[in-house]
Amino acid sequence: MSILDELDVIKNIESIYESNTAFSVLKDFERVLDELDIYVYDNWEDGELAEGPIIDRHWVTAKFFWPREKMPDPMGGKRLLDYDCKIGYSKTNIVRPRKIMEPDDIRTGTKKGKLDNHPIWIVEVRMPKKLLADLYGATLDDLDVQEVEGGTPTDAMPEDSAEDQIAPTSTEDGAV
Repeated sequence: MSILDELDVIKNIESIYESNTAFSVLKDFERVLDELDIYVYDNWEDGELAEGPIIDRHWVTAKFFWPREKMPDPMGGKRLLDYDCKIGYSKTNIVRPRKIMEPDDIRTGTKKGKLDNHPIWIVEVRMPKKLLADLYGATLDDLDVQEVEGGTPTDAMPEDSAEDQIAPTSTEDGAV
């Protein structure tokens, strides 16, 4: 990944809010990270979503970023390797507009702040769909329904929990 633009990050987040599928998959992705205790490692809780979730046939991929001086502890990434996840670390920069404090902070011909490069770490996490299914109780078919049909979170409900919501009916002898 070359230089990351803050505007691209904002557009990615907007697209997630517009898609029930992407939002639900991202929540499940985060739930897996939490269940695997990744957040106990230094700086993992401070990461921000840069890109994703990208849903492939067998993988869900997301990229997160941290300021360069707050690199996430690589032991957290190593823990993910034990669950067949793939982890990639890279150094890059993010372009952010400067806060306007004086006239020199304004871009020529505009009223907007100058753009500055800030050094960051990018961590790409590729998680098997099977791990998502195992840890949050969905079946792989449910994840495929979301991917193909753009389903809602209720489409991803495991069959067992759907049955729990159906009220029992009584039979002629009064048994439930």
